[in-house]
Amino acid sequence: MTDGVNWLTAEEQHAWRSFVRLHERLIGRLAHLLQTESRLSATDYAVLVNLTDVPDGRRQYQDLARALEWEKSRMSHHITRMIGRGLVTREESPRDGRAAYAVITEAGREAIAAAAPLHVQAVRSLFLDHLTPAELRTLAEISVRVVEKLDENDA
Repeated sequence: MTDGVNWLTAEEQHAWRSFVRLHERLIGRLAHLLQTESRLSATDYAVLVNLTDVPDGRRQYQDLARALEWEKSRMSHHITRMIGRGLVTREESPRDGRAAYAVITEAGREAIAAAAPLHVQAVRSLFLDHLTPAELRTLAEISVRVVEKLDENDA
């Protein structure tokens, strides 16, 4: 069953596992800080950021799910919880009865406005402050290249 597997070299395995460990610890720490300081989960924050990135603060569930790499059911359940907390509302599409929009509310805008400075400060202290400008540029180049390749494979 393992014939033909291109196993990772020791250097590749070290790089991969270091990256995974960095991602898990950093995301976990950021999520904990968000939750304790702003009472927003990391997923709440991700949804609200995506909604504030568009001028009218509304996105179709399907587009939001695609942007966050979530299944439609996960998106629907999470948006329902956020509706219950007053962070977003749901609007039916006037053109397509099967489509719905998540729309940020004033309370959602206030929550993200309060959480964003805390998040930025944490990103700086936990991550950015430990990189040189050259390392930051290299990281951005690597990230863009890998994401572009992933997007090509999705098309």
